[in-house]
Amino acid sequence: MATDCAAWLKANPVEAEDLSDSFVSGDEDNGGAVTSNKNINEINGNWLPPSISSIQEARLKAKAKRRLRKNSSRDSGRGDSLSDNGDSVRGNSAAPTSPKSKLLDRKSRLGKGRGLPKKGGAGGKGVWGRSGEVYEPEEVDEKDPNYDDAQKNCVYETVVPPLDERDFEKTLTPIVQEYFEHGDTNEVAELLAELNLGPMRSEVPMLAVSLALEAKASHRELTSRLLADLCGPVLTRSDVENSFHKLLRELPDLMLDTPGAPQLVGQFIARGVSDQILSKSYIESYKGRVDCEHTRAALDRAAVLLKMSMGGLRIDNQWGMGGGQRPVIQLIKEMNLLLKEYILSGDDSEAERCLRELEVPHFHHEFVYEAIVMVLESKGDKTLKMVLLLLKSLSASSIITADQMRRGYERVYVDISEINIDVPRAYFILEQFVDKSFMMGIIDEKLRDLCPSRGRKRFVSEGDGGRVKLESY
Repeated sequence: MATDCAAWLKANPVEAEDLSDSFVSGDEDNGGAVTSNKNINEINGNWLPPSISSIQEARLKAKAKRRLRKNSSRDSGRGDSLSDNGDSVRGNSAAPTSPKSKLLDRKSRLGKGRGLPKKGGAGGKGVWGRSGEVYEPEEVDEKDPNYDDAQKNCVYETVVPPLDERDFEKTLTPIVQEYFEHGDTNEVAELLAELNLGPMRSEVPMLAVSLALEAKASHRELTSRLLADLCGPVLTRSDVENSFHKLLRELPDLMLDTPGAPQLVGQFIARGVSDQILSKSYIESYKGRVDCEHTRAALDRAAVLLKMSMGGLRIDNQWGMGGGQRPVIQLIKEMNLLLKEYILSGDDSEAERCLRELEVPHFHHEFVYEAIVMVLESKGDKTLKMVLLLLKSLSASSIITADQMRRGYERVYVDISEINIDVPRAYFILEQFVDKSFMMGIIDEKLRDLCPSRGRKRFVSEGDGGRVKLESY
């Protein structure tokens, strides 16, 4: 840079007095301090000789060069410099030392490249490697001092340890209980396939049946379907038979929690023979070799059911269907039979048990509707009083929720006009029933006020001026 300035001064010699930092004022120019034979230029109202303007340009260039030196190492690494015209040009200048503020800069400091990250982003800790790079399988280096001949044909696989007796019940019980909720046998088969059951494989049917004995009839039906679907993909016929052998031996213990266990196990055996997961000679193999009376009762129950199946009984439906799987018409018929049986017997506890066994808590509003319609169609106060007591008992025990009770009453309110066609006194009986329901705490005041009332004719004697008016319902 000093060489360039010296060359410029040699080509444009100036006097020592013209190297002053201050510009020449107008007064000095008028006083003749500068010879008149020089060309005069005017800049911003000041008269300057050409030599002074050239020196000013040189100072501006030096200032621009000093600013370039203070740039970051990224810009200095590009090798940029200023030409004589003040334009930035690319050159091969040495990179200056980076300032302390750039110590943590990951850019290259060698003055090469375009200022991109080192090694294309593949250098340093915590990086994912160069973008677009594909890693190939690493080959074993035979010259590696840690090389072992057994590594060449070594195959790595995930090993699942077999379940022991302590972890077996803890792992499978949630699976079976969740199956009772969703009823998907394929999901259970997938979960069991991921486990290494080992010698505990034959315990799966026994665990499922033991849990079903303490559950509902619909859960027993689901258990029978589960055993039929698992036999083959997950279990073998010998696994199922060994499991039922153990069930028959442990019947005395099962009766402590489920008194009717012998009859239920006998039904499971008959269903297993029907589904072909147990051999037809399974029951006959126990003849003459049974000492326990509970085991004998279970086998007798299974034999009777199989003989009845030959006469047309469907064993595949012996447990019945769950409430959500039954047709609506069938549910309505069973609820009507339940109400008629209650009116005859007056046993509200039996009615509660039968309503629970239907397993349709979402359909209890239909039970309330049918009960009120039966009151409207009945003669006398006996049915009204008994239905009020039953609804009070079901509401107090939370078998029928407040929402289901409200929906049942509202359905009667909507259909009362049609019911009145067959029962002329329907409006009067309904008002009486609703008032007593409110007094017994079955419904709230808001639901009582929604009860519709029948309109009537207004006669001339009531002061209508000889006109007859009909009030709408």
